[in-house]
Amino acid sequence: MSRTAEAWPPVETELPGRHEDTPAPGTELPPHYAYCFGCGDRQEDGLHLRAQVGEGHHIRSRFTVTEAHQGAPGLAHGGLLACAFDEALGTTVGHLLRRPAVTGRLETDFVRPVPIGTTLVIDAHLDGVAGRKVYVSAEGRIDAEDGPVAVRARALFVLVEIKHFIDNGRAEDLRAVAADPSLLGSRPVELNP
Repeated sequence: MSRTAEAWPPVETELPGRHEDTPAPGTELPPHYAYCFGCGDRQEDGLHLRAQVGEGHHIRSRFTVTEAHQGAPGLAHGGLLACAFDEALGTTVGHLLRRPAVTGRLETDFVRPVPIGTTLVIDAHLDGVAGRKVYVSAEGRIDAEDGPVAVRARALFVLVEIKHFIDNGRAEDLRAVAADPSLLGSRPVELNP
């Protein structure tokens, strides 16, 4: 992952079993929130990242780079690639542990340019848990699961209570979710803001 010599995970961790409610391998995962820039169906110029549960502690995600995602002419914007990895890694944490978490740190190594029209195949893996800290890593390949590596990333996520989102979310968005829980995909929660 990072070009530094730091071991990953950087602390002693445990690799928990998959949560009993984790969807079966091969299951296509719905967006976690309809208006999420990373995976949401209702974000016109979002990434529209799609994920599928793999074996063990693995989830594979895909997104196709469009003209709306470019930085340099004809190439994906590095920040949007980082966003895609944040989404893929967060999806891995959320679906394998079935607990809410937020990004604490995200490192990306850009190995090669990603052209417009490319589908980035991101294989993410849950590496370990230490208390509330969850360590995950991923590799993104161009156009196929065995294509050339374009980006590598690793991240620290922090497990939080649902209260974190209620206390910090915008009131009108929370009311919209309370009125239409289907906005949250397959993981509805009760909200009473």
